[in-house]
Amino acid sequence: MKKSFHGASIGVLALMIAAVPAAAQELPGSFEGVTIDAKLIGGQQYEVLYARIAEWEEATGATVNVVSKKNHFELDKEIKSDIATGTISWCVGSNHSSFAPQYPDIYTDLSALLPQEEIDAFVPANIKASTLDGKLVMLPRAQFDVSALYYQKSLYEDEEKKAAFEEEYGYELAPPDTWEEVADQAKFFADPPDFYGTQFAGKEEAINGRFYEMLVAEGGEYLDAEGRPAFNSEAGVRALNWFVDLYEAKAVPAGTTNYLWDDLGQGFASGTVAINLDWPGWAGFFNDPESSKVAGNVGVKVQPKGSSGKRTGWSGHHGFSVTENCADKEAAASLVWWLTNEDSQKLEASAGPLPTRTAVWDWVIAEAKDDPYRQEVLAAFQKAAEHAFPVPQTAAWIEISNAVYPELQAAILGDKTPQQALDDAAGEATMILEDLGEL
Repeated sequence: MKKSFHGASIGVLALMIAAVPAAAQELPGSFEGVTIDAKLIGGQQYEVLYARIAEWEEATGATVNVVSKKNHFELDKEIKSDIATGTISWCVGSNHSSFAPQYPDIYTDLSALLPQEEIDAFVPANIKASTLDGKLVMLPRAQFDVSALYYQKSLYEDEEKKAAFEEEYGYELAPPDTWEEVADQAKFFADPPDFYGTQFAGKEEAINGRFYEMLVAEGGEYLDAEGRPAFNSEAGVRALNWFVDLYEAKAVPAGTTNYLWDDLGQGFASGTVAINLDWPGWAGFFNDPESSKVAGNVGVKVQPKGSSGKRTGWSGHHGFSVTENCADKEAAASLVWWLTNEDSQKLEASAGPLPTRTAVWDWVIAEAKDDPYRQEVLAAFQKAAEHAFPVPQTAAWIEISNAVYPELQAAILGDKTPQQALDDAAGEATMILEDLGEL
């Protein structure tokens, strides 16, 4: 099996590695009259960072032209179209450790454009996961992603609900530590169409990634030691049945099979969802009274365990890349550095995302000392990071996801049995891997 992704599992020890001192830099530089075209991931949680682009323009004399701003699934399709038509004329692109292995050749080696001490200031595991075939293809932003469990605290403090739950399920109502408990509680709290026990992203890589981590938590594997699809196993059926069962019980919104990340964030913030597995970037949004009806009522804890005793932990990180075709690589690299430097990472991390610069971790810990909610968030996600694992090591991950997710949807909607859906998905994934020469 051919492997082009040199990713690494990122645990809490890597996150806490001692800071590397940085020397004075020439960055951001002077690029009067240069225009940098950029394709960026879109979404409410990213706009605060993008506001810093104007500061970079003022500091350097350059101009940034954002030619596209879409969710990463749509951005991925657009980038692939650019590759197919040979029209990569833009310079800076949003990237992600799950997507990057598909197109390493279009991005330049940032280690040749930036001071080594700046690269050394990042958590080494994140730099390793951003390096493909010896090339540093992206700089990580303050968006190391692994999901933890958000929940409405008041539901667990209601004495009537506690008594009713224990009578029905035979154990005490408390924030769940297993996915079986999540399912029980989601059904118990659900009161459709006004209130739901939980929710999940139901299409594209989002549902495939959630299925993947649930599969691992059930003791299964996505690809076996030979790189062949192995998710159509007993563990795979158990994992998929978790989604099917909650959908059939109407414990999740009927439209959840069309949800992506912004839908989930807005859903939990609306106050109509009890329990929500989600990314750290939403932590500040959920507790902000201007954006969230659950502000002041949010609990956060480490993600639950599956029947194998393993916790879910699908992880990755966002970043920015510079194309090989860029006419002004130094200016583009300066912009990428600016969007991932200490000030930018502090700005993002203040809202909940986990930083990828070591010094910013020290800052986050210090900033949280007088804020109980941030302390809870930080503690939960540090524990979550201990159980983090990357996507399967294949450049075909996104292509496989695009083939697998309609089969997962078919099972959730009742059009196929879970075993039939997974068998069909495994067959399609096998053909993809064979076509790419990985099998």
